[in-house]
Amino acid sequence: MKDTIAAIATGLTESGIGIIRMSGPDSYDIISKIFKTKSGKKINLEESHKVHYGFIFDGSDHDSVSRETLDEVLVINMKGPRSFTGEDVIEIDCHGGVLMMKRILELTLKNGARLSEPGEFTKRAFLNGKLDLSQAEAVIDIINAKNDNALKASVKQLKGVVSDKIKKCREIILEDTAFIEAALDDPEHISLEGFNDKLSNDINNLSKDIEYMIRTSENGKLIKEGINTVIVGKPNAGKSSLLNALMGEERAIVTDIAGTTRDTLEESINLGGISLNIIDTAGIRDTDDIVEKIGVERALNAAENADLIIYVVDGAVKLDDSDYKIIDFIKSHNKKVLIVLNKYDLEQKVNAEDLYELKNASLINASAKKLIGIDEIQSEIEKLFYNGSISFNDEFYITSARQKNALIEALEALKNVDDSIKCNMPEDFYSIDLMNAYTSLGYVLGEEVDEDLVNEIFGKFCMGK
Repeated sequence: MKDTIAAIATGLTESGIGIIRMSGPDSYDIISKIFKTKSGKKINLEESHKVHYGFIFDGSDHDSVSRETLDEVLVINMKGPRSFTGEDVIEIDCHGGVLMMKRILELTLKNGARLSEPGEFTKRAFLNGKLDLSQAEAVIDIINAKNDNALKASVKQLKGVVSDKIKKCREIILEDTAFIEAALDDPEHISLEGFNDKLSNDINNLSKDIEYMIRTSENGKLIKEGINTVIVGKPNAGKSSLLNALMGEERAIVTDIAGTTRDTLEESINLGGISLNIIDTAGIRDTDDIVEKIGVERALNAAENADLIIYVVDGAVKLDDSDYKIIDFIKSHNKKVLIVLNKYDLEQKVNAEDLYELKNASLINASAKKLIGIDEIQSEIEKLFYNGSISFNDEFYITSARQKNALIEALEALKNVDDSIKCNMPEDFYSIDLMNAYTSLGYVLGEEVDEDLVNEIFGKFCMGK
């Protein structure tokens, strides 16, 4: 934390603008050595949050001949603690050439900065109290967001919606614990008579709040990571055509020859704010072809690990042994299933009654080639996973497994308090479990977490963040 760190904050690719960021006690001193305004004067850093126009130089002030003008830039200075990291921060906006950004970064390092570690800027913001750990995790989620819903969920966390809820829960727990401790220390003046009713009511309300947060984690995981989806069906049912229709481009090879797809094809699709990590598989059928047989095995293995199976049925051909094999596989696995009765534009030889064994599955009539039923597929997936809609008006979603586990531990501790009340246990038992719940909720915010966990979280960030 005593070092001044520097890194390129934008992507290492050609762009209109590149940003080099510095944070730490020597940031202002370093920029004074390498930057001058257009008039040739040194930068005036007395006022914070100002934009300065000028040039980056490489070389000593005493040797004007050897001094080289590197670039025309804008410099933004932010005095701590009114900055992202809570420290003195300098950002240099230069032209976005890869070589130029590297040259300016090297110049900051030569004048006293060191290259930042991955996520070190956000880590310093956390350690300086500018963000709690749930907000810091939201930063990387925003960067990695795959769809609008994931972005909205991450922005809500960054704004502190989860943090505020956790802090309110902890305030109630701390207030009840402090009252118990005070009453035990001074029973002559503070009575616990009737307190169990209040505590029981608090525990009930807290448990409901935490249970709600835990319930959001299922949708939160899907919003953040996407729905692992596998398209299965017999050869020539239209699986690859459906993949192309969902993607809006010719990604998979489509022919009239059965068995064209002989291996799995993986794609990530943003379907109206829902991310599908989708796998198109080889047609499932009995075959003596060794390569095709391997493809069928991979298709079944992928289906076993999927959140959603999209079963594409060729509606223009009667069900055969390959279809019944797929139906038996689906029945033997507890998966969410969407049946796409494909080739709806042709004469139909299969209907919903023929698929009665999969009565709990959703069914959509579609034509992948004619783009019929594609919007209905999206709506049905929303119903299967998000109860028909994803709302962000007053809701938030827990998207971190770490946060979910901490909430589960807090809920278990509160249940122990409730059990102690019902069994008329001594009040000091209440305090122990109340503080366990308080501590577990603190883990969500990053209190009392060990250094290894902090390093692991921030190690997933890019260098300049």
